[in-house]
Amino acid sequence: MDDEDRPKPRMPEGSFGAASLLAGESLESYSLGELDARVALLEAELARIAAHRARAADYMRAAEDMFRRKS
Repeated sequence: MDDEDRPKPRMPEGSFGAASLLAGESLESYSLGELDARVALLEAELARIAAHRARAADYMRAAEDMFRRKS
């Protein structure tokens, strides 16, 4: 099995990968245009994450419904 086929280890609790790095980055060197572009990119990423979260919540509800004891 190639390394790229192996499951990736989960990040430690409280670490959110690149998002954690972005949170502490200095913004002083960015121009207004660069800041606007960055905001647009981050808003698109937030929408992508929200959509994925909604799908995950739907799967969780479906699994709970499937395994819920019938009265």
